[in-house]
Amino acid sequence: MHAEQAAADSPRTLFDKVWQQHEILRWPQGPSLLYVDRDFVHEGAFHAFGDLKRRGLQVRCPERVVGFADHYVPTKARDIAGAATPAIAKVLQQFSDNARWSGIRAFDIGDERQGIVHVAAPELGLTQPGMVITCNDSHTSTHGALGAIAFGIGQSETTQVLATQTVWLKRPSLMRINVTGSRASGVSAKDVMLAILAQVGSAGAVGHAIEYAGSVVAAMSIEERLTLCNMSIELGGRCGMVAPDDTTFAYLFGRPFAPDGQYWDAAVAYWRTLGSDPDAVFDKEIQIDGSAIAPMVTWGTSPDAALPIDARVPDPERLSGAERATAHAALEYMGLQPNTPLTDIAIDRVFIGSCTNSRIEDLRAAAAVAAGRKAVVPAIVVPGSESVRRAAEAEGLDQVFLAAGFEWRHAGCSMCVAMNGDVVAPGERCASTSNRNFMGRQGPNARTHLMSPAMAAAAAVTGRLSDVRRLPTRKRA
Repeated sequence: MHAEQAAADSPRTLFDKVWQQHEILRWPQGPSLLYVDRDFVHEGAFHAFGDLKRRGLQVRCPERVVGFADHYVPTKARDIAGAATPAIAKVLQQFSDNARWSGIRAFDIGDERQGIVHVAAPELGLTQPGMVITCNDSHTSTHGALGAIAFGIGQSETTQVLATQTVWLKRPSLMRINVTGSRASGVSAKDVMLAILAQVGSAGAVGHAIEYAGSVVAAMSIEERLTLCNMSIELGGRCGMVAPDDTTFAYLFGRPFAPDGQYWDAAVAYWRTLGSDPDAVFDKEIQIDGSAIAPMVTWGTSPDAALPIDARVPDPERLSGAERATAHAALEYMGLQPNTPLTDIAIDRVFIGSCTNSRIEDLRAAAAVAAGRKAVVPAIVVPGSESVRRAAEAEGLDQVFLAAGFEWRHAGCSMCVAMNGDVVAPGERCASTSNRNFMGRQGPNARTHLMSPAMAAAAAVTGRLSDVRRLPTRKRA
Protein backbone atom coordinates (compact mmCIF):
# COMPACT_ATOMS: atom_id res chain seq x y z
CA MET A 1 0.00 0.00 0.00
CA HIS A 2 1.33 3.42 -0.87
CA ALA A 3 2.18 5.73 2.06
CA GLU A 4 -0.40 8.32 1.04
CA GLN A 5 -3.15 5.70 0.83
CA ALA A 6 -2.16 4.33 4.24
CA ALA A 7 -2.34 7.86 5.65
CA ALA A 8 -5.79 8.36 4.15
CA ASP A 9 -7.03 5.08 5.68
CA SER A 10 -5.70 5.81 9.18
CA PRO A 11 -7.74 7.83 11.70
CA ARG A 12 -7.55 11.51 10.83
CA THR A 13 -8.26 14.76 12.60
CA LEU A 14 -10.47 17.54 11.29
CA PHE A 15 -7.31 19.46 10.42
CA ASP A 16 -5.84 16.49 8.53
CA LYS A 17 -8.95 16.08 6.41
CA VAL A 18 -9.08 19.73 5.34
CA TRP A 19 -5.31 19.99 4.86
CA GLN A 20 -5.11 16.92 2.64
CA GLN A 21 -7.88 18.25 0.41
CA HIS A 22 -5.88 21.44 -0.20
CA GLU A 23 -2.24 20.34 -0.30
CA ILE A 24 -0.91 20.77 -3.84
CA LEU A 25 2.70 19.78 -3.18
CA ARG A 26 4.97 19.26 -0.22
CA TRP A 27 8.68 19.76 0.31
CA PRO A 28 10.19 16.83 2.27
CA GLN A 29 11.66 19.11 4.96
CA GLY A 30 9.73 22.29 4.39
CA PRO A 31 6.37 23.90 3.73
CA SER A 32 3.47 22.73 1.63
CA LEU A 33 1.74 24.64 -1.13
CA LEU A 34 -1.96 24.97 -0.26
CA TYR A 35 -4.90 25.98 -2.39
CA VAL A 36 -6.83 28.86 -0.82
CA ASP A 37 -10.62 28.77 -1.06
CA ARG A 38 -11.23 32.25 0.30
CA ASP A 39 -8.90 35.19 0.79
CA PHE A 40 -10.22 38.08 2.83
CA VAL A 41 -8.52 41.47 2.75
CA HIS A 42 -8.99 44.70 4.66
CA GLU A 43 -7.65 48.20 4.05
CA GLY A 44 -4.17 47.26 5.23
CA ALA A 45 -3.68 45.12 2.10
CA PHE A 46 -2.83 48.21 0.05
CA HIS A 47 0.82 47.13 0.14
CA ALA A 48 -0.03 43.84 -1.57
CA PHE A 49 -2.16 45.50 -4.24
CA GLY A 50 0.65 47.98 -4.84
CA ASP A 51 3.06 45.09 -5.28
CA LEU A 52 0.78 43.46 -7.85
CA LYS A 53 0.59 46.68 -9.84
CA ARG A 54 4.36 47.21 -9.76
CA ARG A 55 4.93 43.68 -11.03
CA GLY A 56 2.26 43.86 -13.72
CA LEU A 57 0.17 41.11 -12.11
CA GLN A 58 -3.58 40.68 -11.74
CA VAL A 59 -5.69 39.01 -9.07
CA ARG A 60 -5.82 35.36 -10.15
CA CYS A 61 -9.32 34.49 -8.86
CA PRO A 62 -11.17 37.70 -7.96
CA GLU A 63 -14.34 35.71 -7.22
CA ARG A 64 -12.50 34.05 -4.30
CA VAL A 65 -11.24 37.31 -2.77
CA VAL A 66 -13.51 39.47 -0.60
CA GLY A 67 -12.62 42.78 1.01
CA PHE A 68 -13.97 44.48 4.13
CA ALA A 69 -13.23 47.99 5.34
CA ASP A 70 -12.86 47.67 9.09
CA HIS A 71 -9.56 48.71 10.70
CA TYR A 72 -9.51 52.34 9.60
CA VAL A 73 -13.20 53.20 9.33
CA PRO A 74 -14.61 55.90 11.60
CA THR A 75 -17.34 54.63 13.92
CA LYS A 76 -19.10 57.97 14.43
CA ALA A 77 -19.91 58.45 10.74
CA ARG A 78 -20.44 56.41 7.58
CA ASP A 79 -18.29 58.29 5.11
CA ILE A 80 -14.61 58.75 4.39
CA ALA A 81 -14.87 62.42 5.30
CA GLY A 82 -15.28 61.30 8.90
CA ALA A 83 -11.88 59.57 8.97
CA ALA A 84 -9.58 60.53 11.82
CA THR A 85 -6.88 62.00 9.56
CA PRO A 86 -6.32 62.72 5.86
CA ALA A 87 -3.84 59.84 5.74
CA ILE A 88 -6.48 57.42 7.04
CA ALA A 89 -9.01 58.78 4.57
CA LYS A 90 -6.50 58.04 1.80
CA VAL A 91 -6.17 54.43 2.96
CA LEU A 92 -9.95 54.02 2.89
CA GLN A 93 -10.11 55.47 -0.61
CA GLN A 94 -7.28 53.19 -1.74
CA PHE A 95 -9.25 50.19 -0.50
CA SER A 96 -12.21 51.07 -2.70
CA ASP A 97 -9.97 51.92 -5.65
CA ASN A 98 -8.05 48.64 -5.37
CA ALA A 99 -11.30 46.66 -5.25
CA ARG A 100 -12.50 48.27 -8.47
CA TRP A 101 -9.10 47.79 -10.15
CA SER A 102 -8.88 44.11 -9.24
CA GLY A 103 -12.53 43.13 -9.67
CA ILE A 104 -12.92 41.72 -6.18
CA ARG A 105 -16.11 42.02 -4.17
CA ALA A 106 -15.65 44.59 -1.42
CA PHE A 107 -17.86 45.86 1.39
CA ASP A 108 -16.58 49.38 1.94
CA ILE A 109 -17.70 52.09 4.29
CA GLY A 110 -20.86 52.86 2.34
CA ASP A 111 -22.11 49.27 2.06
CA GLU A 112 -24.92 48.09 4.34
CA ARG A 113 -23.05 44.78 4.80
CA GLN A 114 -19.79 46.44 5.89
CA GLY A 115 -18.24 45.28 9.12
CA ILE A 116 -15.24 43.70 10.78
CA VAL A 117 -14.08 40.95 8.44
CA HIS A 118 -14.15 38.29 11.17
CA VAL A 119 -17.72 39.22 12.08
CA ALA A 120 -19.29 40.07 8.72
CA ALA A 121 -17.81 37.20 6.68
CA PRO A 122 -19.28 34.38 8.81
CA GLU A 123 -22.67 36.10 9.08
CA LEU A 124 -22.79 36.44 5.29
CA GLY A 125 -22.04 32.73 4.84
CA LEU A 126 -18.68 33.40 3.21
CA THR A 127 -16.96 31.25 5.85
CA GLN A 128 -17.77 27.56 5.41
CA PRO A 129 -16.57 24.19 6.75
CA GLY A 130 -13.71 22.49 4.95
CA MET A 131 -12.25 25.69 3.51
CA VAL A 132 -8.72 27.04 3.69
CA ILE A 133 -9.08 30.75 4.44
CA THR A 134 -6.44 33.45 4.60
CA CYS A 135 -6.53 37.14 5.51
CA ASN A 136 -3.99 39.86 6.14
CA ASP A 137 -4.92 39.86 9.82
CA SER A 138 -3.72 37.79 12.75
CA HIS A 139 -7.21 37.01 14.06
CA THR A 140 -8.20 35.10 10.93
CA SER A 141 -8.25 32.05 13.21
CA THR A 142 -11.79 33.20 14.08
CA HIS A 143 -13.20 31.51 10.97
CA GLY A 144 -12.09 28.08 12.20
CA ALA A 145 -15.18 28.10 14.41
CA LEU A 146 -17.08 26.77 11.39
CA GLY A 147 -14.59 23.98 10.65
CA ALA A 148 -12.16 25.80 8.34
CA ILE A 149 -8.38 26.06 8.40
CA ALA A 150 -8.03 29.82 8.71
CA PHE A 151 -4.88 31.79 9.43
CA GLY A 152 -3.40 35.24 9.09
CA ILE A 153 -0.75 36.07 6.50
CA GLY A 154 1.65 38.95 5.90
CA GLN A 155 1.79 41.35 3.00
CA SER A 156 4.15 39.31 0.81
CA GLU A 157 2.00 36.22 1.34
CA THR A 158 -1.10 38.28 0.55
CA THR A 159 0.52 39.23 -2.76
CA GLN A 160 1.14 35.54 -3.48
CA VAL A 161 -2.43 34.54 -2.66
CA LEU A 162 -3.88 37.35 -4.77
CA ALA A 163 -1.65 36.42 -7.71
CA THR A 164 -1.86 32.59 -7.49
CA GLN A 165 -4.68 31.60 -5.10
CA THR A 166 -2.10 29.52 -3.21
CA VAL A 167 0.07 29.97 -0.15
CA TRP A 168 3.07 28.19 1.37
CA LEU A 169 2.65 26.90 4.92
CA LYS A 170 4.58 24.44 7.02
CA ARG A 171 2.23 21.84 8.41
CA PRO A 172 1.77 22.57 12.12
CA SER A 173 1.62 20.05 14.93
CA LEU A 174 -1.84 19.27 16.28
CA MET A 175 -3.28 20.16 19.68
CA ARG A 176 -6.70 19.37 21.07
CA ILE A 177 -8.11 21.40 23.96
CA ASN A 178 -10.97 19.55 25.62
CA VAL A 179 -13.22 21.72 27.78
CA THR A 180 -15.35 19.33 29.82
CA GLY A 181 -18.29 19.68 32.16
CA SER A 182 -20.69 22.57 31.78
CA ARG A 183 -20.46 26.33 32.24
CA ALA A 184 -21.79 27.93 35.38
CA SER A 185 -24.20 30.85 35.23
CA GLY A 186 -22.47 34.10 34.23
CA VAL A 187 -19.59 32.35 32.44
CA SER A 188 -19.19 33.30 28.78
CA ALA A 189 -17.10 31.97 25.92
CA LYS A 190 -14.67 34.84 26.58
CA ASP A 191 -14.25 33.59 30.15
CA VAL A 192 -13.58 30.09 28.83
CA MET A 193 -10.89 31.42 26.51
CA LEU A 194 -9.24 33.54 29.19
CA ALA A 195 -9.22 30.50 31.49
CA ILE A 196 -7.57 28.45 28.73
CA LEU A 197 -4.96 31.19 28.28
CA ALA A 198 -4.26 31.31 32.00
CA GLN A 199 -3.63 27.54 32.05
CA VAL A 200 -1.88 27.02 28.71
CA GLY A 201 0.00 30.33 28.42
CA SER A 202 0.54 32.72 25.53
CA ALA A 203 3.17 30.44 24.00
CA GLY A 204 1.53 27.13 24.88
CA ALA A 205 0.28 26.43 21.36
CA VAL A 206 3.19 27.77 19.31
CA GLY A 207 3.59 25.69 16.16
CA HIS A 208 0.21 23.99 16.60
CA ALA A 209 -3.19 23.95 14.98
CA ILE A 210 -5.77 23.79 17.77
CA GLU A 211 -9.02 21.87 17.79
CA TYR A 212 -11.44 22.86 20.54
CA ALA A 213 -13.63 20.01 21.74
CA GLY A 214 -15.49 18.70 24.77
CA SER A 215 -18.98 19.17 26.14
CA VAL A 216 -18.60 22.90 26.83
CA VAL A 217 -17.55 23.63 23.25
CA ALA A 218 -20.22 21.36 21.78
CA ALA A 219 -22.87 23.31 23.71
CA MET A 220 -21.65 26.68 22.44
CA SER A 221 -23.42 28.68 19.76
CA ILE A 222 -21.46 29.56 16.62
CA GLU A 223 -21.02 33.12 17.89
CA GLU A 224 -19.43 31.74 21.07
CA ARG A 225 -17.19 29.42 19.05
CA LEU A 226 -16.10 32.40 16.96
CA THR A 227 -14.99 34.13 20.17
CA LEU A 228 -13.06 31.02 21.20
CA CYS A 229 -11.27 30.54 17.88
CA ASN A 230 -10.61 34.26 17.54
CA MET A 231 -8.12 34.20 20.41
CA SER A 232 -6.26 31.07 19.26
CA ILE A 233 -3.49 33.35 18.07
CA GLU A 234 -3.12 34.62 21.66
CA LEU A 235 -2.13 31.06 22.61
CA GLY A 236 0.53 31.16 19.91
CA GLY A 237 -1.50 28.80 17.72
CA ARG A 238 -1.41 28.86 13.93
CA CYS A 239 -5.16 28.38 13.75
CA GLY A 240 -8.10 27.22 15.84
CA MET A 241 -10.95 24.95 14.76
CA VAL A 242 -14.22 23.46 15.94
CA ALA A 243 -15.69 20.48 14.11
CA PRO A 244 -18.81 21.34 12.11
CA ASP A 245 -22.06 19.92 13.49
CA ASP A 246 -25.80 20.56 13.38
CA THR A 247 -25.25 23.89 15.15
CA THR A 248 -22.93 24.90 12.31
CA PHE A 249 -25.35 23.86 9.59
CA ALA A 250 -28.28 25.65 11.21
CA TYR A 251 -26.19 28.81 11.47
CA LEU A 252 -25.20 28.75 7.79
CA PHE A 253 -28.55 27.78 6.32
CA GLY A 254 -30.07 30.57 4.25
CA ARG A 255 -27.15 33.00 4.56
CA PRO A 256 -26.47 35.05 1.41
CA PHE A 257 -23.29 33.29 0.27
CA ALA A 258 -23.96 29.81 1.66
CA PRO A 259 -24.83 26.99 -0.74
CA ASP A 260 -28.53 26.60 -1.49
CA GLY A 261 -30.88 24.14 -3.14
CA GLN A 262 -29.26 20.88 -4.20
CA TYR A 263 -25.86 22.37 -3.43
CA TRP A 264 -26.85 22.77 0.21
CA ASP A 265 -27.60 19.08 0.64
CA ALA A 266 -24.33 18.10 -1.04
CA ALA A 267 -22.37 20.56 1.08
CA VAL A 268 -23.85 19.31 4.35
CA ALA A 269 -23.19 15.70 3.34
CA TYR A 270 -19.52 16.59 2.86
CA TRP A 271 -19.30 18.76 5.97
CA ARG A 272 -20.56 15.88 8.11
CA THR A 273 -17.46 13.87 7.17
CA LEU A 274 -15.02 16.44 8.53
CA GLY A 275 -15.07 15.71 12.27
CA SER A 276 -12.00 14.12 13.80
CA ASP A 277 -12.14 10.33 13.73
CA PRO A 278 -12.58 8.69 17.17
CA ASP A 279 -9.03 7.29 17.23
CA ALA A 280 -7.32 10.32 15.66
CA VAL A 281 -4.03 11.20 17.35
CA PHE A 282 -3.01 14.70 18.42
CA ASP A 283 0.52 15.77 19.28
CA LYS A 284 -0.71 17.42 22.47
CA GLU A 285 -3.91 17.12 24.49
CA ILE A 286 -5.05 19.70 27.06
CA GLN A 287 -7.86 19.13 29.55
CA ILE A 288 -9.83 22.05 31.00
CA ASP A 289 -12.54 21.64 33.63
CA GLY A 290 -15.22 23.94 32.27
CA SER A 291 -17.32 23.59 35.41
CA ALA A 292 -14.56 25.32 37.44
CA ILE A 293 -14.35 28.43 35.24
CA ALA A 294 -15.51 31.74 36.73
CA PRO A 295 -15.88 35.17 35.10
CA MET A 296 -12.34 36.27 34.20
CA VAL A 297 -10.38 39.51 33.78
CA THR A 298 -6.79 40.26 32.87
CA TRP A 299 -4.47 42.17 35.16
CA GLY A 300 -1.25 42.39 33.13
CA THR A 301 -0.02 43.08 29.61
CA SER A 302 -0.58 39.68 28.00
CA PRO A 303 -3.91 37.89 27.49
CA ASP A 304 -2.71 34.96 29.60
CA ALA A 305 -2.35 37.25 32.61
CA ALA A 306 -5.92 36.40 33.53
CA LEU A 307 -7.59 35.53 36.82
CA PRO A 308 -11.08 34.94 38.18
CA ILE A 309 -12.72 38.23 39.14
CA ASP A 310 -12.72 37.28 42.84
CA ALA A 311 -8.92 36.89 42.89
CA ARG A 312 -6.18 39.40 43.75
CA VAL A 313 -3.40 41.00 41.73
CA PRO A 314 -0.44 38.59 41.87
CA ASP A 315 2.65 39.31 43.97
CA PRO A 316 5.72 39.08 41.69
CA GLU A 317 7.89 38.17 44.67
CA ARG A 318 6.10 34.84 44.84
CA LEU A 319 7.21 34.09 41.29
CA SER A 320 10.64 33.13 40.04
CA GLY A 321 13.02 33.98 37.22
CA ALA A 322 11.61 35.55 34.07
CA GLU A 323 8.03 35.34 35.40
CA ARG A 324 8.94 37.63 38.29
CA ALA A 325 10.54 40.24 36.03
CA THR A 326 7.60 40.07 33.60
CA ALA A 327 5.08 40.52 36.40
CA HIS A 328 6.98 43.48 37.88
CA ALA A 329 7.08 45.20 34.48
CA ALA A 330 3.38 44.50 33.89
CA LEU A 331 2.30 45.88 37.26
CA GLU A 332 4.42 48.99 36.77
CA TYR A 333 2.84 49.63 33.36
CA MET A 334 -0.66 48.86 34.61
CA GLY A 335 -0.25 50.99 37.74
CA LEU A 336 -1.30 48.18 40.06
CA GLN A 337 -0.16 47.03 43.49
CA PRO A 338 0.34 43.36 44.39
CA ASN A 339 -2.43 41.68 46.36
CA THR A 340 -5.06 44.27 45.43
CA PRO A 341 -8.50 42.66 45.04
CA LEU A 342 -9.39 42.83 41.37
CA THR A 343 -12.80 44.22 42.31
CA ASP A 344 -11.06 47.24 43.90
CA ILE A 345 -9.57 48.37 40.58
CA ALA A 346 -11.32 51.49 39.29
CA ILE A 347 -11.61 51.97 35.53
CA ASP A 348 -11.83 55.11 33.38
CA ARG A 349 -13.74 53.88 30.34
CA VAL A 350 -15.34 50.86 28.68
CA PHE A 351 -15.12 49.48 25.15
CA ILE A 352 -17.59 46.84 23.97
CA GLY A 353 -16.71 45.69 20.46
CA SER A 354 -13.90 44.11 18.36
CA CYS A 355 -13.77 40.94 16.27
CA THR A 356 -13.82 38.97 19.52
CA ASN A 357 -17.04 40.24 21.08
CA SER A 358 -19.25 42.47 18.91
CA ARG A 359 -21.87 40.04 17.63
CA ILE A 360 -25.56 40.21 18.43
CA GLU A 361 -25.30 37.68 21.27
CA ASP A 362 -22.50 39.78 22.81
CA LEU A 363 -24.61 42.93 22.64
CA ARG A 364 -27.57 41.14 24.18
CA ALA A 365 -25.42 40.01 27.10
CA ALA A 366 -24.09 43.52 27.69
CA ALA A 367 -27.55 45.10 27.34
CA ALA A 368 -28.99 42.68 29.92
CA VAL A 369 -26.55 44.12 32.47
CA ALA A 370 -26.92 47.76 31.37
CA ALA A 371 -30.73 47.70 31.42
CA GLY A 372 -32.12 49.90 34.17
CA ARG A 373 -28.68 51.11 35.23
CA LYS A 374 -26.44 54.06 34.41
CA ALA A 375 -22.84 54.10 33.22
CA VAL A 376 -20.60 56.04 35.62
CA VAL A 377 -17.67 56.17 33.18
CA PRO A 378 -17.56 56.81 29.41
CA ALA A 379 -18.58 53.66 27.54
CA ILE A 380 -18.93 52.93 23.82
CA VAL A 381 -20.65 50.05 22.10
CA VAL A 382 -19.42 49.28 18.58
CA PRO A 383 -21.32 46.56 16.67
CA GLY A 384 -19.16 44.21 14.63
CA SER A 385 -21.08 44.86 11.43
CA GLU A 386 -23.82 47.08 10.12
CA SER A 387 -26.02 43.97 10.02
CA VAL A 388 -25.44 43.44 13.74
CA ARG A 389 -26.19 47.12 14.32
CA ARG A 390 -29.53 46.84 12.50
CA ALA A 391 -30.43 43.63 14.33
CA ALA A 392 -29.62 45.25 17.67
CA GLU A 393 -31.73 48.28 16.84
CA ALA A 394 -34.63 46.06 15.78
CA GLU A 395 -34.49 44.48 19.24
CA GLY A 396 -34.20 47.84 20.98
CA LEU A 397 -30.73 47.13 22.33
CA ASP A 398 -29.47 50.53 21.15
CA GLN A 399 -32.14 52.22 23.28
CA VAL A 400 -31.07 50.18 26.31
CA PHE A 401 -27.48 51.33 25.88
CA LEU A 402 -28.43 54.95 25.21
CA ALA A 403 -30.74 55.05 28.23
CA ALA A 404 -27.85 53.72 30.33
CA GLY A 405 -25.52 56.44 29.07
CA PHE A 406 -23.49 54.29 26.69
CA GLU A 407 -22.49 55.66 23.28
CA TRP A 408 -23.89 53.73 20.29
CA ARG A 409 -21.56 53.58 17.27
CA HIS A 410 -21.33 52.26 13.71
CA ALA A 411 -19.40 49.10 12.82
CA GLY A 412 -15.61 48.94 12.81
CA CYS A 413 -12.57 47.74 14.71
CA SER A 414 -12.68 50.95 16.75
CA MET A 415 -10.84 51.07 20.07
CA CYS A 416 -9.43 47.55 19.78
CA VAL A 417 -6.60 48.66 17.54
CA ALA A 418 -6.47 52.46 18.03
CA MET A 419 -5.67 53.35 14.41
CA ASN A 420 -8.99 54.93 13.50
CA GLY A 421 -9.44 57.81 15.93
CA ASP A 422 -10.92 55.71 18.77
CA VAL A 423 -8.14 55.73 21.36
CA VAL A 424 -7.75 55.25 25.11
CA ALA A 425 -5.92 58.25 26.53
CA PRO A 426 -2.47 57.83 28.13
CA GLY A 427 -2.75 56.45 31.65
CA GLU A 428 -6.45 55.64 31.34
CA ARG A 429 -7.69 52.21 32.37
CA CYS A 430 -10.11 50.55 29.96
CA ALA A 431 -12.40 47.58 30.52
CA SER A 432 -12.39 46.05 27.04
CA THR A 433 -13.99 43.13 25.23
CA SER A 434 -11.14 43.04 22.69
CA ASN A 435 -8.45 40.38 22.39
CA ARG A 436 -5.17 42.06 23.30
CA ASN A 437 -3.97 43.98 26.32
CA PHE A 438 -0.42 44.62 25.10
CA MET A 439 1.35 47.82 26.07
CA GLY A 440 0.00 50.60 23.86
CA ARG A 441 -2.51 48.39 22.08
CA GLN A 442 -5.43 50.76 22.70
CA GLY A 443 -3.25 53.86 22.59
CA PRO A 444 0.11 55.06 23.97
CA ASN A 445 0.36 54.15 27.66
CA ALA A 446 -3.25 52.93 27.71
CA ARG A 447 -4.06 50.26 30.30
CA THR A 448 -6.34 47.45 29.15
CA HIS A 449 -8.27 44.83 31.10
CA LEU A 450 -9.83 42.12 28.91
CA MET A 451 -13.19 40.63 29.81
CA SER A 452 -16.56 39.51 28.45
CA PRO A 453 -19.30 41.89 27.23
CA ALA A 454 -21.38 41.31 30.37
CA MET A 455 -18.36 41.97 32.59
CA ALA A 456 -17.52 45.12 30.61
CA ALA A 457 -21.09 46.38 31.06
CA ALA A 458 -20.82 45.64 34.77
CA ALA A 459 -17.62 47.70 34.91
CA ALA A 460 -19.36 50.57 33.13
CA VAL A 461 -22.21 50.80 35.64
CA THR A 462 -20.00 50.37 38.73
CA GLY A 463 -16.85 52.21 37.66
CA ARG A 464 -14.60 49.31 38.60
CA LEU A 465 -13.86 45.71 37.72
CA SER A 466 -16.94 43.90 38.97
CA ASP A 467 -18.31 40.40 39.25
CA VAL A 468 -21.31 40.28 36.91
CA ARG A 469 -22.78 37.52 39.05
CA ARG A 470 -23.31 40.13 41.77
CA LEU A 471 -25.35 42.28 39.38
CA PRO A 472 -28.50 40.34 38.54
CA THR A 473 -29.82 41.10 35.09
CA ARG A 474 -33.01 43.13 34.90
CA LYS A 475 -35.87 42.62 32.50
CA ARG A 476 -36.41 45.41 30.02
CA ALA A 477 -39.74 47.18 30.16
